[in-house]
Amino acid sequence: MKLHTYEIDPKYKTSVAYFSMEFAIHQGLKIYSGGLGFLAGSHLRSAYDLHQNIVGIGILWSFGYYDQGRQSDGSLNAEFIRKHYYFLQDLNVDVKVKIHSEDVTVKAWYLPPNVFGSAPLILLSTDIEQNNFLARTITHKLYDANEETRISQEIVLGIGGVKVLDALAHKVDVYHMNEGHALPLVYELYGQLRDIEAVKKKVVFTTHTPEDAGNEKHNIELLHKFGFFNGLSIDEMREITKIHDDSFSLTVGALRGVKISNAVSKFHGEVANRMWKDCEGKSEIIYITNAQNRRFWTDRVMLNALDAHEDYELVARKKHLKRVLFDVVADQTGQMFDPEVLTIVWARRFAEYKRPGLLKQDFERFKKLITRTDYPVQVIWAGKPYPFDTNAINSFNELIHMSREFKNMAVLIGYELELSRVLKKGSDVWLNTPRVSREASGTSGMSASMNGSVHLSTSDGWHPEFAKDGINSFTIPSADSTLSLEQQDAEDNKNLLDILENKIIPLYYDHPKEWIKIVNNAMSDVIPAFDSGRMVHEYYTKMYDV
Repeated sequence: MKLHTYEIDPKYKTSVAYFSMEFAIHQGLKIYSGGLGFLAGSHLRSAYDLHQNIVGIGILWSFGYYDQGRQSDGSLNAEFIRKHYYFLQDLNVDVKVKIHSEDVTVKAWYLPPNVFGSAPLILLSTDIEQNNFLARTITHKLYDANEETRISQEIVLGIGGVKVLDALAHKVDVYHMNEGHALPLVYELYGQLRDIEAVKKKVVFTTHTPEDAGNEKHNIELLHKFGFFNGLSIDEMREITKIHDDSFSLTVGALRGVKISNAVSKFHGEVANRMWKDCEGKSEIIYITNAQNRRFWTDRVMLNALDAHEDYELVARKKHLKRVLFDVVADQTGQMFDPEVLTIVWARRFAEYKRPGLLKQDFERFKKLITRTDYPVQVIWAGKPYPFDTNAINSFNELIHMSREFKNMAVLIGYELELSRVLKKGSDVWLNTPRVSREASGTSGMSASMNGSVHLSTSDGWHPEFAKDGINSFTIPSADSTLSLEQQDAEDNKNLLDILENKIIPLYYDHPKEWIKIVNNAMSDVIPAFDSGRMVHEYYTKMYDV
């Protein structure tokens, strides 16, 4: 079957299969959790825009990641609701994969390019009648909390994905692993070629995080028992991977099983090379900075006003977009926000290192900020904590309960593609507060800047490549890294509030022309440098065609 409905540009004729655990293609296709999926979605959109020869390989999650609801007291309720997608096409292809010595049937579904304007996407499912109940649950929930289910998911993605492409007789020149989840594909290819050097020539790898939780490890015997290594003996696997410990790192396995790897920002490239400097036999780690798809994310009226140098239109449109956002706020919380008031948004995955609560750490100072009437501010939080991470959920709920005290502080649920777009278009300031060196890229600020939301961030991820402090963004000075985490947080909190009180708020209210100049610069500088058209072109020139 021909998967591409568009003519391939000869510049991008190399056939690529892009494997990712999640893809954020459209609000109506809930198979993603956060940044990794947002990035993969933009990758496929820009591959479509440039007519690249790419096919996405993912998993059709029956219950998605989870849906955010509320308990009776307003706190977070993680809901798992079965999804049905009638716009997907049945490829009439199924393959067998061995999981725990049992045959599991993997069925393939197809998202054609013309449905949402993306490169073709094949989605794999075990939730079919041919499988027993346990096998069906493998593709129920994205990032299932059960370790054995997670391993099974990775086998389905890696081995099942290669087998489906073979069954479709779809020629693949390069297999691209977006994170280490698809690593079993290396061992499936090795089973076909029996030459690890030949396998390496066909595989590339993107590493997305310095965080331990993102660099997955499992007991090697457990992986072997479940079929992660595609029937290889442990001795043969150790020879191929050079991993002799009982703890097997998917990232290390990937770094040693590919021709080239990449980090996702310049700074992350430095961090990743430091992290893995002692990983003998690893591939070269270059960097290709992540990006987001302008066509999908940018408000066209704002972009037209920017191009026409019509500041009045830009300001008027931003106020309209703020009203759209504030309708959501009113609907969810009963709070009525004012489009004339400076609006700060913190919205992303609720992970500890991202410090969702940094802004209110010095509570007395935060209280003065949020209650001032001379230069008022409004603050909105949104994001998805991992549904089985008690600390992250407690952090989210703490903000919800705190918001009851203040009429101009709100916490929204339902943080998915559509709400993310509304927040980015309706905010004045996009706040990003990771501990420095812990954020690999942080793409949310890119799509916010595309919509005239000024990025206020620590100097991490993509921000140092973009930021001109006080010109197109604002940078929170880095705390002394020799201090304890508590002291670093206190210093970062002080610096953050100093910037808000002494720079951003006076600019917004007292010097509106200077503020709109920063908004203009943010939009102009982020495009095209951080549009994913640049990114997907670089993957061809720096990874696929080398």
